[in-house]
Amino acid sequence: MAGVDLLFGPMLIGVVLNMMLYGAVVTQMFTYYQRYPNDFAWIRYFMLYLFIAQTANVVVEFGIIYDPLIIQYGKQAALAISPKLLPGDSVLISIVSAPIQLFTAYRISVITGSFILPGIVTLLSIGSFATGISVSINVFLNPEFRNFERFSTEVIVWLVLSAVCDIVIAIGMTHALYTRRTGLSDVDGKINRIIRLTLETGALTAITALADVMLFLVFPGTSANFIVDFPLSALYTCSVLAMLNSRERKKTPDPEHAHTAYTAPQMHTRNQSTLKAEVSFHGAKMIATHSQATFDSHAAYTEKQVSTYSSNDAASERTLTSHSRPDYYNYNVQEIDVSKPTVTRLQLGLPPAARDRPERF
Repeated sequence: MAGVDLLFGPMLIGVVLNMMLYGAVVTQMFTYYQRYPNDFAWIRYFMLYLFIAQTANVVVEFGIIYDPLIIQYGKQAALAISPKLLPGDSVLISIVSAPIQLFTAYRISVITGSFILPGIVTLLSIGSFATGISVSINVFLNPEFRNFERFSTEVIVWLVLSAVCDIVIAIGMTHALYTRRTGLSDVDGKINRIIRLTLETGALTAITALADVMLFLVFPGTSANFIVDFPLSALYTCSVLAMLNSRERKKTPDPEHAHTAYTAPQMHTRNQSTLKAEVSFHGAKMIATHSQATFDSHAAYTEKQVSTYSSNDAASERTLTSHSRPDYYNYNVQEIDVSKPTVTRLQLGLPPAARDRPERF
């Protein structure tokens, strides 16, 4: 039987690491609610659920280490019987990791429009959740440290399924985003940033789960695996918050004009008529630009996309183009000084359905 140092030393380290990560969770949670007040209500409630679950996780793990080191201090029974709250560890990890994996599966289905990969993720997540609950039940029924090897298979299956699920999510999300690159540097830069973050967070949780398994197998009879086991749920929570907070912040529209402004550098010369087609994005998809002759507001405006154009006509030195479609949007293109290189400002007044809806990705 291992001594106090090998039984409760790793647990204490794991509790400290988990509490440090809890501070990161609180910071990211505050950032999320400040930056994205218009997200779907169910997503905001889901984040609240994760925060409550993570808070409970911190309290339970503090109780796990408090019991043997304070309440049972100096008693031989503390070295033989596991802390009373230890069964709650795998339960709390499971009720945090599984919903996050299912949420990511939903995001993949939205991006790809397919249910094959999300279905695989769902099966792996449910399997991991079920075995995690099984581990908790076994710890409750067999609290002696010497009996932990009896259900080592459940522990291995639980953590391996969770790690495989994280790897599938990272690869699937990366492929889904990479195939939607547009060739435009600004948009592709944002996609690349999301891809890097997906790989980093997915790899971190997967490696941590695998490290938990390896330590459990390599150091039997000790609690060495709890160094990485206790912070695991906090890593999952941080990963999903990092993904949500990496999105571009939605700017609040002008309350009087409720328009979105886009600027584009443009060279103007007298006695010359030019036409410059532009594409602006409300989402991550691109549609073809419209020339001045074929521009149609009905075709330009869709649920997630806006296509615009600007033109320079020497016959009109002050106002280049002005149209109005109140049922879709209004736009004006004005020239500041046609004798110098300047900036053309395009103002779009989006309809409430498009302007006020929350982020969908």
